[in-house]
Amino acid sequence: MQTVYEGALKSGLFEGPDIKTRALAYEDFLTGAEPRPFIHVTIRMLSGRTDAQKQHLSSTVLKGLAGLNLTGISLTVEVDDIHRNSYAKLLV
Repeated sequence: MQTVYEGALKSGLFEGPDIKTRALAYEDFLTGAEPRPFIHVTIRMLSGRTDAQKQHLSSTVLKGLAGLNLTGISLTVEVDDIHRNSYAKLLV
């Protein structure tokens, strides 16, 4: 999670306090015909960034994950836009 956080920060698109990381572990999964280990990062951010900015973000995070020198594992990163006009947030 620290590597994903650092990659998002290095992208220059976010301030540190705005980056939130969460992890979900799956006990049951198949990647192809076998249960091959994987790390898949989904980055959700408010809409408005260009495709070039999103590509830079995903490649920066992926490069950080590759730097962990893990073997036999699939690494993927995707960027999802959160529609700015329908997003709601409340701090209580």
